[in-house]
Amino acid sequence: MQLLPALKALKPQETALLRAAEVEAERIVALLRIAVALGLMLAMVLAIEAVRVIEEPHLRRQVGLATATMLSYLAVGVLIYWAISKQLFKPWMIWLAVFADCAFLLLNTFLSLVNTGVPGGALFAMPAVWMAPVVLAFGVLRLNPLRLAVMLLLIAAGFGWMILWQPPEAAPDLIERIRLTLDSPPNFMRLVMLCLAGGVLVVAALRMRGLLHRSLDEARQKANLTRYLPAQLADRLAGGGLAEMQAGRQQKMAILFIDIRGFTTWCEGREPQEVSRLITEFRTRVEEVSARTGGLIDKYIGDAAMILFEGERAAARALECAEGLAVQMNDWRQARDQAGDTGLGVGIGVHWGEVFSGVTGTPERLEYSVFGDTVNTAARLEQLTKAQGMQVIASADLLQEAGVEPARRGWVALPGEVLRGRSKGLALFGKAKG
Repeated sequence: MQLLPALKALKPQETALLRAAEVEAERIVALLRIAVALGLMLAMVLAIEAVRVIEEPHLRRQVGLATATMLSYLAVGVLIYWAISKQLFKPWMIWLAVFADCAFLLLNTFLSLVNTGVPGGALFAMPAVWMAPVVLAFGVLRLNPLRLAVMLLLIAAGFGWMILWQPPEAAPDLIERIRLTLDSPPNFMRLVMLCLAGGVLVVAALRMRGLLHRSLDEARQKANLTRYLPAQLADRLAGGGLAEMQAGRQQKMAILFIDIRGFTTWCEGREPQEVSRLITEFRTRVEEVSARTGGLIDKYIGDAAMILFEGERAAARALECAEGLAVQMNDWRQARDQAGDTGLGVGIGVHWGEVFSGVTGTPERLEYSVFGDTVNTAARLEQLTKAQGMQVIASADLLQEAGVEPARRGWVALPGEVLRGRSKGLALFGKAKG
């Protein structure tokens, strides 16, 4: 059984929801237990009315035994439903209900054998045995394979022992007694119990279908979130982290901007379908490299993209992404040249520093935002690539954080630049077009 390890892996909030769902399932089982008890008592009254006169003492005792059992079963259902309604029922009490279901079934069946004096070999001629499908259907409704397995084991073991049981003294009219168990009234009771078991399974199927629809809705909502947010953030939101993300936080992060050079000029006179196809090709390549390096695509701005890197080796991964994008875009440009189309270059700027990050908006429409000087600087480094004749420009802060020696990786030191909005110059390194 892998159920216990799976439960241990759940978060506290998820465990609480699971426990609440199990108690709700037991509430439904309690209602069905009441309905089953009332239904069987009604069916027994109708069966007795059909016979009208019961002369055999053991049959009278059998009717009394069945009545007492069903009243007790009804009382258990009422008690559990009341306890759940008053919030007195605890998840561990479900096991008591499981054992009670099995005990009622096995005890009633065994007492039927004792009362009629029929040996265990005729066990399955006893109408009480037909309560087994109903009890197992309750186990299905609980949606807990461990409890269902325990129920099956207890019932199988109990019936197995009864099959071997022999009465102390054989009844003189044994054959007649067995024949009576196969008469119309007992068969009518069997039919009722079969219908009740089927009804419980219908309820279980409806409940499981409802849970499936709920899971599909949650999956659809998560998929919709990824249309507005990166998949990594959708995963966090699905885990219940919206409040934390809305609060925002200051953190160190690598920011990368990439933009197609000459895109506006290239668009002049082009068909919309052609422009759309080029943007799709560009974004496909950006997403492939970003995914490979663990980048988070924050947004697309026309022919540009903003990619974020946080967590372990964030600066190193941002550098790998920048270099990977440069290679990918060079290959794309050459492929377009060879196809007789206009090859387009790109500019890439990447910087490391502190930012403010957080989610704004409502659960129906969310936006992940990153603010700060680091973001502005990365955008200006991308713009600077055109003036410097470089394909990629990275700040010394990023290279230092990534643990990279510029000279060994082919980075060229650029003149110190005082970017707009900054009072001090920034040490920069660049790589020319491939």
